[in-house]
Amino acid sequence: MITVISGTNRQDSNTAVIAAFCTDYLRQISVEKVHLLSLDAINGISIHESMYDNGGQDPIISTIQDEMITPAHKWLIISPEYNGSFPGILKLFIDALSARNYKATFAGKKAALLGVASGRAGNLRGMEHLTGLLNYLKVVVMPEKLPVSTVEKVIDKQGNIEGETQTVIKTFLDDFLQF
Repeated sequence: MITVISGTNRQDSNTAVIAAFCTDYLRQISVEKVHLLSLDAINGISIHESMYDNGGQDPIISTIQDEMITPAHKWLIISPEYNGSFPGILKLFIDALSARNYKATFAGKKAALLGVASGRAGNLRGMEHLTGLLNYLKVVVMPEKLPVSTVEKVIDKQGNIEGETQTVIKTFLDDFLQF
């Protein structure tokens, strides 16, 4: 199973457009089940110090972990740039997952990273920060990362991704399946 993670809880984001495109393409080319997880699904979680204890995990996180994270052997994480890194909601999500079934959730999983930014670097710095975190958790990160720069210029008002960017993303996803 592959889980595509749209790494922001911002509504109607460019990240969500890219994540939906990636999910659709992976479903077309892979025999595996592909799930899309948007982090707006965790907007209602309780944030308190016991959330990091095994018994204190929010039921929303437990359900997502059991159905979409732990069973997946590969993750595609699409992360927008937030303040020169990746979004706090993505870090909170990863931290909350670590409270229960730590080894089964992270160890030996494979992840590919796709960065999204309005600027010209495509969240390269954020993908490096995320790589360090995932490596610490024993997740193997695909060496090739894909920055999508000036994202507002490659997605039109109807939510379509322009052709050259589609081609680059598809090539990246083809490589991800081989990883």
